[in-house]
This record gives sequence, structure tokens and C-alpha cells, in this order.
Amino acid sequence: MTANSPPNASATTAADALTRDDLHRLVHAFYADVRRDSLLAPVFDAAIGDHWDTHLGRMVEFWSTMILDTRTFSGSVYTTHMQLKGVEPEHFARWMTLWYRHTEAGFETAARERLREVAGMIGRSLFLGFFNRPATFTADDEGRVTVERG
Repeated sequence: MTANSPPNASATTAADALTRDDLHRLVHAFYADVRRDSLLAPVFDAAIGDHWDTHLGRMVEFWSTMILDTRTFSGSVYTTHMQLKGVEPEHFARWMTLWYRHTEAGFETAARERLREVAGMIGRSLFLGFFNRPATFTADDEGRVTVERG
């Protein structure tokens, strides 16, 4: 750190290791697997229908806002998700498992941990909204995530 550097200039944040292009690739690859997943696809397809391009664009903006602080996303994630029908705890475990798999390779440790931390925070909030009880997401060594319900 130099005399002209801000106090935290030497600290590397997770966002420093990520770009919007990284998030674009992650979102598109991740949701391609969601669309092929026998458990998740029906819930997502019922909500999104033929509007996947719009959804993917919004998800890139969402993750850019959450990770890069671009503030390009607006909307209520909670309210939108609470309108979904047929959501069960197993959906959370599968979504998180896919997210863990997609964030495993190609990201520095700090970036991967931040992506997972944010996904977990959102997942816990939504789980509480759907089921009126807290949840903990635990990944095994192979990245399979289980939901422990409080």
C-alpha cells in the first residue's frame, strides 16, 4: 500500500476477481442446467415460459448488482419468488447443488465463496418465506447440497 492508497487498497475483495462477463457465463451455464434438470425445470418453466432470454438478462444484472455493486438490477426477488407454486425443500437443495457445481471451477477461492455466500443468503431468506422455518445449506465433498431445516 502506498501513502496515496485508500486504507483497504491492499485487501482483495471477491468482486475484484470477477467481471460482468464472468457472471454472464456463470448465469447462462447454470440456467442451462436448471432448464435440463427434471426437478427444477418444471417450476422455472411454469414461471418463465418463453421468456428465458429476458430472465437470463435480469439474472446477469442481479448477480452483477450483488457481486459487483453495479446497481443495475431492480425488483423484489422475495416477492417474485413467493408467487411460485409447487416449491419444496428439495428444490432448494438441487438449486444450491447446481450452483455449487457451477462455481467450483473457474473462480478464485474468494470469488467462489462470495458467490456461494450470496446464494445461501438468498436461499435462506426464500426458504423461510416458503416454509416459515430457517434452513442451513451444507455441501459435501462432491458439492451435493442438503437442506437442514430448523
